[in-house]
Amino acid sequence: MENANTEGFRKGKTIEEIYQKKTQHEHILLRPDTYIGSINHEEAEMWIMDHMVLKKISFVPGFYKIFDEILVNAADNKVRDPKMKLLKVNVDRETSTITVHNDGKGIPIEMHQKEKMYVPELIFGHLLTSSNYDDNEKKVTGGRNGFGAKLCNIYSDEFIVETADAKMKKHFKQVFTENMFKRSEPEVTAQKGREISSFTRITFRPDLKRFGMNGIEEDTYALLKKRVYDMAGVLRNVKVYFNDDLIPIRHFKDYVNLYLTSPSFVSPAMGLPTAAKPMVYESVNERWEVAFALSDGNYNQVSFVNSICTYNGGFHVNHVESQISNFLIETMKKKDKRFPLKPSQVRGYLWVFVNCLIENPSFNSQTKDTMTLKVSDFGSKCPLPLPFLKNCTKTGILDVLASFARFKSDLMLKKTDGSMKNRISGITKLDDANNAGTKKGAQCTLILTEGDSAKSLAVAGLSVIGRDNYGVFPLRGKMLNVRDASSHQVGSNVEINSIKKIMGLQHGREYTSTEGLRYGSIMIMTDQDHDGSHIKGLIINFLDTFWPSLMKVPTFLVEFITPIVRATKGTRGSRNYQEISFYTMPQYETWKASIEASGDRGWYIKYYKGLGTSSSEDAKRYFSAMDAHRRVFDAITLEDRQFVDLAFNKKKADQRKDWLAGFQPGTYMDHEQINIPIRDFVNKELILYSMADNIRSIPSCVDGLKPGHRKIMFACFKRNLRSEIKVAQLVGYVGEHTAYHHGEQSLASTIIGLAQSYVGSNNVPLLEPLGQFGTRLQGGKDAASPRYIFTTLNTMARKIFHPADDALLDFLNEDGQNIEPTWYMPILPMVLVNGAEGIGTGWASFIPNYNPRDIVDSLLARLDGDSFMPIHPWYRGFKGTIELDGPDKYKVTGKIKKVDDKTLEITELPIRCWTQSYKEQLETWLTGDSPSSSNKDPKDKDKDKKPILIKDYREYHTESSVHFILTLTKEQMEEAEAEGLEKRFKLTSTLNTSNMVLFDKDGRIRKYSSVEEILDEFYDMRLEYYQRRKRHLLMQIEHEYKKADNKVRFIREILSGELVIQKKKRVDVVVLLKARDYMPIITTKAKAVREAASIDEPPPPEDGDEPAADAANDPQGAGGYDYLLSMPMYSLTLERIEQLSKDMAAKRAELERLNASRPEDMWQADLKDFVQSW
Repeated sequence: MENANTEGFRKGKTIEEIYQKKTQHEHILLRPDTYIGSINHEEAEMWIMDHMVLKKISFVPGFYKIFDEILVNAADNKVRDPKMKLLKVNVDRETSTITVHNDGKGIPIEMHQKEKMYVPELIFGHLLTSSNYDDNEKKVTGGRNGFGAKLCNIYSDEFIVETADAKMKKHFKQVFTENMFKRSEPEVTAQKGREISSFTRITFRPDLKRFGMNGIEEDTYALLKKRVYDMAGVLRNVKVYFNDDLIPIRHFKDYVNLYLTSPSFVSPAMGLPTAAKPMVYESVNERWEVAFALSDGNYNQVSFVNSICTYNGGFHVNHVESQISNFLIETMKKKDKRFPLKPSQVRGYLWVFVNCLIENPSFNSQTKDTMTLKVSDFGSKCPLPLPFLKNCTKTGILDVLASFARFKSDLMLKKTDGSMKNRISGITKLDDANNAGTKKGAQCTLILTEGDSAKSLAVAGLSVIGRDNYGVFPLRGKMLNVRDASSHQVGSNVEINSIKKIMGLQHGREYTSTEGLRYGSIMIMTDQDHDGSHIKGLIINFLDTFWPSLMKVPTFLVEFITPIVRATKGTRGSRNYQEISFYTMPQYETWKASIEASGDRGWYIKYYKGLGTSSSEDAKRYFSAMDAHRRVFDAITLEDRQFVDLAFNKKKADQRKDWLAGFQPGTYMDHEQINIPIRDFVNKELILYSMADNIRSIPSCVDGLKPGHRKIMFACFKRNLRSEIKVAQLVGYVGEHTAYHHGEQSLASTIIGLAQSYVGSNNVPLLEPLGQFGTRLQGGKDAASPRYIFTTLNTMARKIFHPADDALLDFLNEDGQNIEPTWYMPILPMVLVNGAEGIGTGWASFIPNYNPRDIVDSLLARLDGDSFMPIHPWYRGFKGTIELDGPDKYKVTGKIKKVDDKTLEITELPIRCWTQSYKEQLETWLTGDSPSSSNKDPKDKDKDKKPILIKDYREYHTESSVHFILTLTKEQMEEAEAEGLEKRFKLTSTLNTSNMVLFDKDGRIRKYSSVEEILDEFYDMRLEYYQRRKRHLLMQIEHEYKKADNKVRFIREILSGELVIQKKKRVDVVVLLKARDYMPIITTKAKAVREAASIDEPPPPEDGDEPAADAANDPQGAGGYDYLLSMPMYSLTLERIEQLSKDMAAKRAELERLNASRPEDMWQADLKDFVQSW
């Protein structure tokens, strides 16, 4: 192969001609691109000063660069001498001469002792000379590399340097010619009189032939003029003249307005001339000025670094731009999360103006178009103030971004559109109607079912009505709430995309009929419980959000209802057979109360909690009577849409609170009506789900428990759980005895939560943690599997929930099974003892833990007639401090102390800051790498680097205590102490008491303003229940006394022969006992059996005795005297009489003691017993 050198030899060149050595001066002239850029004419779109217009011009970049070097030199003098007030630039096109003059401190007119020449000659006439070579000195000037003005000198026919020093009263002048190859001797003269002043003036005549120019062209002249206008904008308090005319720009804000009022610039995004655009300006600090305006869809920036115009921007612009972009993105998220934006998409609508001073800036090349210095080396910061960022959002950009985001979202969602075709594939769970997608598609109905089991029921029903016009598609649980979902969430949702394809729905299309769809209607078939109602609502919400026009088409949306309760009487097929179906629980409860009142008995009740409860035969009966089960949703109205939005729009949480506050117990959807207005569905059916969600999530003020907790405690009390039981077994027992309808894992987690006792969990756990129930190492997440851990009732549980109160509670009944009460009645407000947290529909709640002793003291003070004592949050075992830090706010601080100059010791973390999480934070402070950056690209890792705050750390903690030893360098320790140890190492947090939301005693959701308000409500109710307890105990003791008295009399009369019952029929014995005024007693269980017999429901689990009100409770007279007639023969003795008499005396004494005691005394005794046992 021949190379260039071989080719040179072939042309007869000598070695000396091929290999040449050039001086740097010669190299600059030979290779100008390296130093000043191209010396050829180029066309580019540039801002020029012809009323500041963006115009495509022809200019020579190298020529522009040498002018700019002199101009930046003059601007640098403002940094060296803040007293500089004047900058004059003259461009004489006739002579092609340019003069740049500035006042202020001039160049020292002194002889450089080392170089043996005057300083002005040194810095203007010799390459690689500069005052900016000391990198340890932080300067904010434009010059750096030692070329600058020399490049202009080298590319000039004539270059004149003049400078004057008023202090030395000297004037210096030197003339360079022929591209700096020749120079005159320096002229140093004395200044006299009025001539005395300080200035620097550079006059040069460019070597135009080297630039292929015959003169200073019109475009070039306008470009140079614009650059002078730049100086008027970026130099503060400096008057700038161009060709002896003062430029009317006082500061950077005026300069920015030149762009925004450009007559040639029109914004397609807003359809307005730029003059109409608002501009936001901020002088952030002495080194940063920033302005922002809305761009036209193309990113624009105008920026200056140390007076250098960085046409292509750089890290300084990115630093400002990213703050604006991120704030706009976050604002858009708050405004509407459905349309997320990326910084690159926002960028196109930004017009950013930056004027900054940066220490020792670096650039991509000598042309300095792009600033490349990292932000961390700027020597200053530009944190954009919040008011500035908020004002940016008021420029109209949010509307523009919203339109753009919707446009992008629509494009994305259109990709998953369906179409009108006979057969679709890829949706395996779809049982498609045979006529779907054909001319008969309008007659077809798509049945959307709640899960696969419901689909099986629907398929069984189709055997009656056929498959031609009915398709079935099962939903996997609950559909996405699309109202606040992003386009990505919707577009990637498999279920939604499947429905679009099955129906043939097209995004953005307005429908006036079902023409063009594969199906003419949608039928919703869900369980009749609250979750089923929610699924119906989510489907309505989906259609209303994307295709509200379809919701106006009559009969498009229907539902298929099935019974939730069925009552039957008699034998099926017989003439007397009766069957009543109920579609809501309130409807059933109303009917149940009516038949109990009327004495109508013999009904058999069956609960259908899910569609899976119905058999295939039931399905065939349902579908055979389609009209009886089919309900049509009315065409949607504007009012209906407002209610749907209220129910599903996350931004309307406050309005939902008002909506739920107006709920009336007993409200239900009347399914007797064939047509259902959407607003009725929302206000009468969907609201039941919202209320149920809140009930599940937010505890009661009375007992501090949620329903799941209450079911667990009921099961433990019922089982009298004193011995150990495996948590997994307790889960099964709770599910069996409390009608628990949710997942086993959820129930197991709730049981574990009731037993946890680490710092930050329960102050008084109601269950015992026998095994690994979680620690403060991971905040309970390190609990063992329910299969391996055991629990039992804490001995404190029955001191808090006193057994004597059980008989006063209102136990619920579900599926004919008596379950937990509406609430338990503890002796102190457990919602304060163990705290509470939960998120429901429209409401969220948080209540911190309080010291049980403080609560008891406060209650005792009130019982003594004083006011409640103030109490503050308290967590058992916490060694830090909790201090009031403003209204409804507490500051929580861990413990840290300085051991020596390089060592810190941490022995406590803020509440709910777990040891493992804090260790991960320490790793970040040790290495600078965040845990999430481990899998990132190395380049991205550098961006995520965090400051290194510690040198090393050691661990000495246990599962229940915290103990870290931190080692720091001397500098790190000084910085930490200056900032504050707690703040530096994140050992503070906040507890708020501003969101204490609970259900009150009447089952109404309520926000409590203070702890005292909770205590006050609890106090009144608890005192009332002590009065009830006293009355109940008095009745119970009196009843037991009378029962013992009857037994004594019965034994005496048998022994004396006064009462003879031998050889008599049972009925005659009962008549005899009645005649002698013996008290009949029917046990609670027997009585409940007779009452429950009217509707064939199982009896409640509790056993106990109570007197019958009258003989109607024991119509056969068989059971009322069992307590006498069932006494064994060996008990009919004088010894038995003596024992019963002692019992009666004890009962009487107890009765007298109880009568003498006040409810307040009973409460005080319970509280003192609790404190003593705790």
